[in-house]
Amino acid sequence: MRPALSVIFFTVVSGAGFGLWFLLGSALAVDVRALTRAQALVLLATGAVAAAAGLMSSMLHLGQPQRAWRALSQWRSSWLSREGVASLASFAPAALLGAELWQGGDPAVVRTLAVALALLAAITVVCTAKIYTSLKTVQAWHNGYVLPGYLLFGALAGTCLSKALLAPGGNGTLARVVLPALMLALAAAAALLKLVYWRHIDAARHPATPESATGLGRHGHVMSAERPHTEENYLTHEFGFALARKHAARLRGICLVLLGGVAVLALVAWVAPAAGTITTIGATVAAIAAGFVERWLFFAEARHVVMLFYGAERA
Repeated sequence: MRPALSVIFFTVVSGAGFGLWFLLGSALAVDVRALTRAQALVLLATGAVAAAAGLMSSMLHLGQPQRAWRALSQWRSSWLSREGVASLASFAPAALLGAELWQGGDPAVVRTLAVALALLAAITVVCTAKIYTSLKTVQAWHNGYVLPGYLLFGALAGTCLSKALLAPGGNGTLARVVLPALMLALAAAAALLKLVYWRHIDAARHPATPESATGLGRHGHVMSAERPHTEENYLTHEFGFALARKHAARLRGICLVLLGGVAVLALVAWVAPAAGTITTIGATVAAIAAGFVERWLFFAEARHVVMLFYGAERA
């Protein structure tokens, strides 16, 4: 599949924003005093900026951006529509939570809004992942590894971003102990998941074959003598992108190195809080860079079954 920068930016940046919101909501739900009012408002605003920037960039991938609102009407059958509804709905508890925190509101109200924010943030990322896992025509996406991958990378970027924002004045248990430990665990889990996922897609084969795609399987092995047409069309442009194995291996290695860097920097921030600001900024950059590399590979390595009609040996 041809990687689209707008979609990659959307899934990585908005994933970080919703991951930050999930972390913030969870922290306030457990203990409304886990963060000061100023810290909570900074995290809330940063998550809003990241989520909104990602959502706006996704419109660049549409042929008619002015009609984007129509996508919201298909929520009964479309995960894309559900994603849009959930993402917009999450801004409601975010705005109410911000107003409540600004006014120094009731802890019970803050906790309720925090739970709603965390749930809607998680639901939005789940809907984003389900857009791809629901496609049976793409073997690399239609499996059980994609959804946890989206959740892990979103949570990792959001956690690193939270730690970086809290580092200058974050001397509490959350900033000093919990966040570095969470960064380390999430980076390790993301690296392990990607190793398993890459092994899976390297070995997996779509049940469709050139024989079944053409209906000529009864005659034996089928191969294309020539392309159906001489020039590129929409299908071959969007679904015919091919990535050389050596480039895929190199990019996979870069992703793993970046995740390893996040883990190392998280460990340094944990054992040496004095270096927290520098290390967590570095970890945040590494986490987001790893997300971009992973998401580019996610699209570039995917094979669509339609390419069997254009001479592909497998999907």
